Amino acid sequence: MDCKSTPDAASFRVASYNIRKCVGLDRLRSPERVMGVISALDTDVIALQEADKRLGQRPAALPANMIEVESDFFPVPLSPDDPDGDSLGWHGNALLLRKGTEVITAKGLHLPGLEPRGAIIADIRLKSRTMRIVGLHLGLMRRHRLLQLDAIRTALEDMKAAPTLLLGDFNEWSPHKGLETLGSDFTTHAPGRSFHAARPIAALDRIALGQGFELLDAGVHEKGAAAMASDHLPIWADVNLAAR
Repeated sequence: MDCKSTPDAASFRVASYNIRKCVGLDRLRSPERVMGVISALDTDVIALQEADKRLGQRPAALPANMIEVESDFFPVPLSPDDPDGDSLGWHGNALLLRKGTEVITAKGLHLPGLEPRGAIIADIRLKSRTMRIVGLHLGLMRRHRLLQLDAIRTALEDMKAAPTLLLGDFNEWSPHKGLETLGSDFTTHAPGRSFHAARPIAALDRIALGQGFELLDAGVHEKGAAAMASDHLPIWADVNLAAR
């Protein structure tokens, strides 16, 4: 299944994409190619994983000025309390929003586990709807993923209630296990097999919908440069949020 437009003003498109530091299957680092894939998704919100290089000050693999100049998106700025060197986001996670979207608050969240992991939590206003977006990249070990999802759930419970979407690379190979600590307030959906881009065999990239959201359509974007730009394919979902 691939992308299609949704004309309903109460509906919007979200996406998630592990860009592998903009290194493609041809081993070439090409931010321009990744930016082209992102633009082709025609999304309102996209969560990126591995958006920064891992060494030194962790500079952005996808430069912020390229996003601003060559796309209709802007990166969500984080709280001054959450600096991450020269990075685009937080522990490699970044959120891009369509220009004109209002950022109410945004912060980084440390996640437990052997590997350094994190998530971004942003409250935004999009198409007259206020919502919370969580961009995440979970660890390689299930026991750590369970702890990380529990940490995210706890952080959300400590915040004022808001309709919430979780977007990211959940790194979970099982279609049925590994997400138990997220709780019953979320419905997790895997739009399709997104890894490995050369031969997709696993639905690692997912979306979790909180109360108030309706899933209209979803899929994996496989066309054009997406098959070469990263080892993951981007996923997308069209969702509806009723006015409150």
